[in-house]
Amino acid sequence: MLAEPAQHAALPAEPNLFVGRESDVAELLQLLRSARVVTLCGSGGIGKTRLALRVAGLTAGAFSGGVRLVELADLEPGREITARLHTALGLRDGQQSEARLIEAIGERRILLLIDNCEPVVAQCASTCAALLAACPNIAILATSREPLRVPGETVWRVPPLSLPRDDEDPRACEAVRLFAARAAAARPDLALTDELMPRVVELCRALDGMPLALELAAAMTRVLSIPQLVSMLGDRFRVLAGGDRTAPPRQRTLRATVDWSYRLLSKQEALLLNRLAIFRNGWTLSLAERVGAGSGLREEEILARLCDLVDKSLVVVDGEAAGEARYRMLETIREYALEQLRAAGGEAEARDRHLAAFAEVAAGFGAMVEPGGAFTWPSIVRVGHLLEAFVADVGAAVEWALSSGAEERATTMVTDLHILVTASGRSFGERSWLERLLEAAGTGLPARPRGRALIMRAEVAIRQGDPATGRNDAGRGLELCRSDGDVHGQALGLVALALATLRPEPLEEALALTRRSGGEVVEMYILGIKALLAYLAGLMHESKRLYTDLLARAAGAGNAWAAGLAHGGLAQVARHEGDVSEARAHYERGLEVMRRLDLRQEVITCLSGLGLVALELGALTEARTRLTEALRLAVDAGSRLTVTRLLGSWARLCAAEGDQRRAVLLASCALALRERQGDARTERVLRPARAALGETLVAVLWSEGRTMTLEEAVECALSGQVPEVAPRALRDTPQDSRLTARELEIAGLITRGLSNRAIAEELVISKATVARHVANILGKLGFTTRTQIASWIAAQR
Repeated sequence: MLAEPAQHAALPAEPNLFVGRESDVAELLQLLRSARVVTLCGSGGIGKTRLALRVAGLTAGAFSGGVRLVELADLEPGREITARLHTALGLRDGQQSEARLIEAIGERRILLLIDNCEPVVAQCASTCAALLAACPNIAILATSREPLRVPGETVWRVPPLSLPRDDEDPRACEAVRLFAARAAAARPDLALTDELMPRVVELCRALDGMPLALELAAAMTRVLSIPQLVSMLGDRFRVLAGGDRTAPPRQRTLRATVDWSYRLLSKQEALLLNRLAIFRNGWTLSLAERVGAGSGLREEEILARLCDLVDKSLVVVDGEAAGEARYRMLETIREYALEQLRAAGGEAEARDRHLAAFAEVAAGFGAMVEPGGAFTWPSIVRVGHLLEAFVADVGAAVEWALSSGAEERATTMVTDLHILVTASGRSFGERSWLERLLEAAGTGLPARPRGRALIMRAEVAIRQGDPATGRNDAGRGLELCRSDGDVHGQALGLVALALATLRPEPLEEALALTRRSGGEVVEMYILGIKALLAYLAGLMHESKRLYTDLLARAAGAGNAWAAGLAHGGLAQVARHEGDVSEARAHYERGLEVMRRLDLRQEVITCLSGLGLVALELGALTEARTRLTEALRLAVDAGSRLTVTRLLGSWARLCAAEGDQRRAVLLASCALALRERQGDARTERVLRPARAALGETLVAVLWSEGRTMTLEEAVECALSGQVPEVAPRALRDTPQDSRLTARELEIAGLITRGLSNRAIAEELVISKATVARHVANILGKLGFTTRTQIASWIAAQR
């Protein structure tokens, strides 16, 4: 006879506060109203059992026959589960068979909670299928590291606890809430202050929001500070080993939990898991096939074994990358598998394959842009997305090359991506990679990879506002490419030289080279640069002609990128000539194309232009929207030169909005950052600011802005927060704030009574530059008049 629910206790009481997962619980309760079998799948320590017990307890009232808990974790693989089911149902007549179970349950409304099915998953599936077919009113809620695969099963993947987003209070996220609750129990005097919260967030992210790992970490707060815990997570399996003594052995330490899952893998599954642990930021199937295949595992077997690892909750599907499904491991699983790979002596081979895989992707792209290559912009976008998704792995491949003597292969890999990096406007860390590879290889690199590396580094330096380095590297790289007969490399070197010097002459030779070799992609790129240099030289008619020609050629060749580039250039020319409506039309067409191609640098250019057009039309809301998006994209792209230019636009916007303090700070910072380009056009910002704030405060704000970092200026622009600044003239005594040599020279000329114009003529600099230096002197010394400067100079003498 089946025991009554009241006679047979079904569920244990919760040992402590259940934290988070409110939406998960609600979703599962809804599922159990319609689905007959729901399997909670997830890796060890993800919280499957606790969640299932919570849901079962809340839904128990819907089952007149009660909820019956069936524990299977301690069963040996292959053992039958009928005895456990008999015990859970209170059957004591000695007949342990599926037929007896079916007879006892009959049409009763019962929820079977079957916990930890994975050791006997095949037996579970068989018995559950029989019960579901014969007993119409039962429902099954199972927990397992892999699905049961029975008819009607709904597989519900248990996610990690939510991690804090950048735009939310970290105390509201589930992972932080759980850690805080368990840490308070372990050490009641521990206060999670605002100062500690960033380290708590770092800890929760490092542990991937895994509940068991968070609880083990919280327990360690008895003896370790939170900063200590964070610093020791590189050895997490040793540190997170002080769990609850009453917990099942597999849950007392982090290592025991992962050991439990690993022992259930087949030899091939374990082999693939270990090799895939090489990837730092996930992988696609094509990458898995390149890296996972080898001794003991053929390439055609990778997909099936990868499916097994996903089913067993050791690998998770994490969106898409470049049109392919993307996979990853939780960091705890990855570190464990990497340990196993090292112990088996397979790390070097796996890392070699990892480097080869990304070198192959890069080589395929590089071949497309070489003369005669099968170039398409969808290919550009695809490889760009792939590189962005796995940039940490490209960096890891470079690190391995540096430690294993494979600098030439890694250098070729990075330089194959030259046009991609240039066109996309993204920063992938390529300058650091190139510097380290060039330094490590010394003169041992052959001329072609070394020359191309120097040229690529030159373009990156120019984009980051360092034309002097760009000019030097471009010249050296060009010389090496000439010696090797590398036509493509020579063309890129000549372009870099033209950009570094702002002189168009090298472009003519570059065009001749590409036309002889049939390099249409690079030719279009060069034509765009030629038009840009004409614009920068003030040759508007010539620039417009070149951009118009480029637009026509791009349309004929179906080259959307070149067309978008031409639209952006024509917009700049139109804006310079005062044709605002024409400028807006070209910027909008260019923006549409560049968004479609996902070419970030050109998107930024068009957004910035549209923001300035809106500013000139008095549409301040639109201007702010456009410039905000442009600045954020530029920061993400790592282009300091672009950010600096945008800060100048932001200064104009703030001035137009009446926010004069912020306008002065941003104008000053922008000018200081771009001084090497000699741009001193700031009077349109300073004039209304002086009228509103006075000469003294403007001078002090100017001095303050010059000391701001790029990051502080971005924060000032986007947040609207202005640092408090007290005029130095209000302090007891002015102080020498170390005037520069140029400022001392100008201060000396002021004592002679020279005007700004006279000083400019004597020093052969612009009047605006003199005005800026005078403002700096006033700000540093806390003065308000030129007479005070003259008196101070006299006193110093």
